[in-house]
Amino acid sequence: MPTAKAYAAAGATTPLAGTTIPRRDPTDHDVQIEILYCGICHSDLHTARNEWSSIMPTVYPCVPGHEIVGRVTRTGSAVTKFKAGDLAGVGCLVDSDRTCPNCQAGLEQFCPGMVLTYNFPDRNLGGVTYGGYSESIVVDENFVLRIPENLDLAGAAPLLCAGITTYSPLRHWGVASGKKVGVVGLGGLGHMAVKFARALGAHVVVFTTSPGKRDDALRLGAHEVVISRDANEMQKHAGSFDFILDAVSADHDINAYIQLLGRDGNLTLVGAPEKPLPVSAFGLLFARRSLSGSLIGGIAETQEMLDFCSEHNITADVEVIPIQQINEAYERMLRSDVKYRFSIDMASLKGE
Repeated sequence: MPTAKAYAAAGATTPLAGTTIPRRDPTDHDVQIEILYCGICHSDLHTARNEWSSIMPTVYPCVPGHEIVGRVTRTGSAVTKFKAGDLAGVGCLVDSDRTCPNCQAGLEQFCPGMVLTYNFPDRNLGGVTYGGYSESIVVDENFVLRIPENLDLAGAAPLLCAGITTYSPLRHWGVASGKKVGVVGLGGLGHMAVKFARALGAHVVVFTTSPGKRDDALRLGAHEVVISRDANEMQKHAGSFDFILDAVSADHDINAYIQLLGRDGNLTLVGAPEKPLPVSAFGLLFARRSLSGSLIGGIAETQEMLDFCSEHNITADVEVIPIQQINEAYERMLRSDVKYRFSIDMASLKGE
């Protein structure tokens, strides 16, 4: 059985370290990819440390990574979408049941039989799937994305999660020219939302608790920046937003943002606070406002997002690191000490 070098967590409290994992030979419809860059998502840390044990307990060894960009090295005999040498990407999904109503609608992320890129039952090899902190991966062609040649590859990797997580709700709720859009939180997700909303033609307002982020928010494309702790600044925008994307995972007052929505305005959560957020019914009732959530996107929409990024030259702002700095990167991520995503140069794994 083929093997690949990788970095894995052996337990919830152990640092990630070098190891070797099994990979399957490509079957008829498979694409084998040499991984060039892999973004680091907060989900990687949660899973490696088994912090979602009540929902998705971690099976060890765990190889995280679902923001994968690489080059095709081999294809199965029936593959029609890719050939050796092509740039390719893999996001959060590597399979689904393909027959349910969600799959038929191109919404594989809501399929009850979806298979995540890591820490999910592996239908081919048994055990669990292993992610992108490795030198290669083999994925069915229907779950492989085309990476546009004009994009910086290190910055393109986070598009496979942070990008589609923010692009999908913006598109679903009709963000376009003439709309007023708020982005709550300027981190890995928020900075992508700002870039997308601006490129879609909206008037973009960033909400942050950090005055020091004002200049960066404007650089990324925001038209205005509101310090959310300033009640007077918040009040100036009451009832004026068509759409607000909330990318904050810490506990915060969501009702303060609901009050900023206009009639029929929507606030969508893409951050995942640990504890439930209290919501005032009256904030929703009196202006027919709505509150919703969103989870990544389907394969077709993810490709649409990548093509949109190609057209508008959008990538994530990244700090490129070698795989040997992964544990330090996790600690820095907890301190929000990165602008705005880490991207691992997987060439660093070759010397392991």
